[in-house]
Amino acid sequence: MDVLSLDADPAGRGLGTVGAMAILMKTALGAGLLNLPWAFGTSGGIRNALTVEMVSVVFLIGGLVMLGYAFTLSGKSTYQAVVRDVCGPHIGKFCEICYVLNLFMISISFLVVVADQLQKLCASLYILIYGLPESEMPYHWYTDQRFILFLVCLFIIFPLSFPKDIEFLKYTSVLGTLAASYLFVAVIVKYYIMEDRKSSIAPIYSSGVSSWASVFSVFPTICFAFQVHESTIAVFSNMENKKLSHLVFISVVSMFICLVFYSITGTYGYLTFGKDVAPDILMSYAGDDKVMIVARLLFGISIISTFPILVLLARTVIEQHELQHRGTEITKTYMAVTVVWNVFAYLIAIFVPDISKVFSATGGISAFFIFIFPGLCLIFSVQSEQMSPKLRVLLTVWAVITLLCGSFIFGQAMSISILQLIKKI
Repeated sequence: MDVLSLDADPAGRGLGTVGAMAILMKTALGAGLLNLPWAFGTSGGIRNALTVEMVSVVFLIGGLVMLGYAFTLSGKSTYQAVVRDVCGPHIGKFCEICYVLNLFMISISFLVVVADQLQKLCASLYILIYGLPESEMPYHWYTDQRFILFLVCLFIIFPLSFPKDIEFLKYTSVLGTLAASYLFVAVIVKYYIMEDRKSSIAPIYSSGVSSWASVFSVFPTICFAFQVHESTIAVFSNMENKKLSHLVFISVVSMFICLVFYSITGTYGYLTFGKDVAPDILMSYAGDDKVMIVARLLFGISIISTFPILVLLARTVIEQHELQHRGTEITKTYMAVTVVWNVFAYLIAIFVPDISKVFSATGGISAFFIFIFPGLCLIFSVQSEQMSPKLRVLLTVWAVITLLCGSFIFGQAMSISILQLIKKI
């Protein structure tokens, strides 16, 4: 998942078909790519993982269609505004809370990814300077990834989070797509040129899954990877052709292309390392691998430049709430949100063992935006629109199924996260 960045058309025209699909794909393709090979191993093999992906994409596209339908009825320009207009102020307020929480979890996820890349880049420098293998690298407090992440946050991320005008960061928004595309090609190429890949390869169609829980545990990871729904309304509202059939076409094609990207990367990453693949695929490659050093730099720079955008989005929602309901001075809220957001995101990130844990929790929260809120929008919409009773029943049943799936994914992801936290304590 990357962060949406919409540039206004200087001619005043709306987005065309290709432009809308490009933005949706740019939003979907991002850090989630790093965790897919691990998810393939967790699910029990390629066949199980691809099955989970196929089932997930059906509901992902269904959620986009529901949002497109709600948008055509509402005409609002943001996800939260559409939910508030269609479902009422109470559900709309809950949507805003979930939106801010989701942004915070994504911020933590990004910091964990940055910490991983910093760890490997330190190993690369050690190999380059001393000519010794990564396994012989001694521990020093100044090479600890938590300390280096602290320096990056203090001198780069934290200062970038304060400006109200971050227009200059729009030029780095393409880095997420570039990093994902580069990793996509690199994983395939490395599979064919790595001589020792067969020593750790697992069966292509593994059936050694201890329980269905192993398969179901992949759903939150898939949700995190394909998390584009929050940005969809902004894309739809900027399109030239806002017909529902056109929105459906764009959603289907975009998700299919993302599915190809994720499936191929997950398959080749899993075939390269088998069940030994790390939760972050880049951590499985050697520190002196020059091809993957470039990938680490691309992902690191992309995420560092994206983090301030997350803070800005959350700050905007919180400031609007404070201004409307409490009349609090915006400057105080602005400063408080920025400082608290950065400090707590860092403190939580340094205690996360690997990205699979935080990606799973974030994917659970994203189930609200992919399944639950779209399902609620459809339920409320069909009650007020003129249609045949049979069609109303069919749409309501589909909405309820979507709600149940979203509730299951959220409950499972949160349960796993809580159990893992209790186990560590």
